[in-house]
Parts: sequence; structure tokens; C-alpha cells
Amino acid sequence: MGIVVGGEIPYTPEAAAKKQRNFQNRATADPNNKCFLPGVPRANYMPFPFQIFQTSKDVAILYEYVHAYRLIPLDGSKHPDDVDFWMGDSRGHWEGETLVVDVGNNNDQTWFDASGDFHSDALHIVERYTRTGPDTISYEATIEDPKVFTRAWKIRLAFYRRPEKNFQLLEYDCYAYDEPGK
Repeated sequence: MGIVVGGEIPYTPEAAAKKQRNFQNRATADPNNKCFLPGVPRANYMPFPFQIFQTSKDVAILYEYVHAYRLIPLDGSKHPDDVDFWMGDSRGHWEGETLVVDVGNNNDQTWFDASGDFHSDALHIVERYTRTGPDTISYEATIEDPKVFTRAWKIRLAFYRRPEKNFQLLEYDCYAYDEPGK
């Protein structure tokens, strides 16, 4: 079972053709193979750990992969105008025990996975982080992009705390994939 709720990403016909081209060229076209930031939500389900920190004003997520991070203000501020980011711009608030993060201002250069699933600059994500136990968080992201998808869709998965005492993120440096002979 995959993480896409319902099992299928609802591409428009034109976008489905682009997704297929991305898949065929994934070895060199995947932005992660060029060591670019993975974007949201992909950074959360890559096979690298991350840490979440909270203060009264912000939540920070630090990723081991290429030293990526997100600072999520909890002050009700709005997304800035006319700017985009590899990891998007995140703004959060609490709904009971759930951290809700609105992610806007995404550039169109990241993929959702290594299979060529993509989005445009109209991508909008609403993430929901709910602690379901002392060592687990339920994660759900609602993904909207009217330029690429026929409707909003969701991913859902669980995050598990690393049980090692004094666990720390490692220094992960990425080296871009170079196609042999080029």
C-alpha cells in the first residue's frame, strides 16, 4: 500500500503525459539527483531522518538530507507576495493536538518522488501533524494544484521517533549524479 490516499494521483491528461516523460528521464531529470532541495512533502518521506523543535512562536524542522530546514511561524502571519522557495513558505497553527501547516510559494522545480510525479508553481499544501503516541506522529498532506491535478488529493503516513539515546542528525552532503559519458 502506498502513501497516496486512494492510490492514484489525479493528473490532467496533459500533466499525465509530462509525468510519463519525467519517468522515462528520471535518472537525470529528478531534481534530487542534482542535489536540489526536495521540497514539501517529499522531504518528509525520504529515507533520511529529521527533527522537529517547537518554541512558543515557531516550529522548526531540520532535515538530514542536504541540511534542509523549515521555520514555521505560528503567529498568524501571511505568506509573502511574489517569491517562491524550494521548500515552500510554511505558516502554522494548532487545531487542538494537531499542527496544521499551510505551505505556499513553492517553486515548480521539485518532484513528489523519484518516479516523476511533479507539480507547478500553483502548488498549495496543507499538512497535518498529529501525535498519536509517545513515539509516533500521523502525517497527512492535502495537495492542490489546478494547473496539474483535476482535484485535490492526499498522502498519509506515520512518522516514528528514533529510539537511540542522544540521536543526532548527521552531516549529509549530496553529490550530483553525472551520467556516464557526458
